[in-house]
Amino acid sequence: MNDPLGSPGPDGPLLVIVDGANVVGSRPDGWWRDRRGAAERLRDRLAREGLPRHEGAVELVLVVEGAARGVESVPGVRVAEARGSGDDRIVELAAENSHRARLVVTADRELRRRVTELGAEVTGPRAVLG
Repeated sequence: MNDPLGSPGPDGPLLVIVDGANVVGSRPDGWWRDRRGAAERLRDRLAREGLPRHEGAVELVLVVEGAARGVESVPGVRVAEARGSGDDRIVELAAENSHRARLVVTADRELRRRVTELGAEVTGPRAVLG
């Protein structure tokens, strides 16, 4: 695969920050009835499949907010709870890790703008949902 983010940089593997609410909400599968359960299913999928079609090493961070708070981290996926806005927490993570390659998974246009201003790459929910 010819991926500019395909190999780990000197500061570690690609940091993949997943907008949990946005990715879960991208498919009308009843997620709204159990937001925490939907976030856990996404976390488990990420732990099992990583970032499909990406050959390099990744560090996966799933950002959860609201009713999805309380989802635990598992091997391969760190869960970061947002005290308030999930978008603000994602921007914080992107800013805190400006020394490394970052990929934010979201379809939210405003969030995409905010993180690209920080030098992060962006991709849509299909990157993790197939």
